[in-house]
Amino acid sequence: MHEFAPSDRTEREISRLVKTVVTPRPIAWISTVSDAGVDNLAPFSSYNYVSLTEPTVLFNTPNGPRSELKDTARNALESGEFVVNIVTEADIERMDHTSAALPDDESEFDLVDIERGESRTVSAPRVADATVSMECTLHDSIEVHDKLMILGDVQYVHVDDELLTDGQIDMRDLDTVGRLGGPYYTVSDPLPFERQF
Repeated sequence: MHEFAPSDRTEREISRLVKTVVTPRPIAWISTVSDAGVDNLAPFSSYNYVSLTEPTVLFNTPNGPRSELKDTARNALESGEFVVNIVTEADIERMDHTSAALPDDESEFDLVDIERGESRTVSAPRVADATVSMECTLHDSIEVHDKLMILGDVQYVHVDDELLTDGQIDMRDLDTVGRLGGPYYTVSDPLPFERQF
């Protein structure tokens, strides 16, 4: 068994290790709007939920002074709003293109020609053809070492009717994309196994 303390490895080595073993990581395709009214759209593969009775989700982003934060984080903190759009296999190329670094006055929606959908409770648009979108208001932000954790309370949900079976999302029809280590991605493919306990 190969053993080591994280302090004995470089930051790059530890980053690669964690991103490889914490997999598959779901991807939040987050849309926000800046104070200047520019729509932003970017993927985050450090994303999950933290509460269910009052649904709350989180995403992590590199930490730093407010002026140096990624547009998504800065917009979410300043507006108090963001939308999590779910990434499916059909979206993978468009999602990847929205990772491009753009000037503050340009929108990834326009760069990739993604149609905006109107949100009901927040100002930020959603990805119109995303199979699921969750409108969120800022719950809190927490600095954790080199990361800034941003938590959002889900206020409204949009679900494609084709995903529903008896009013519930059928996972067999939701081909979500997950991030693996290195350059790899995966698509959900349910195993024919049911929990016994």
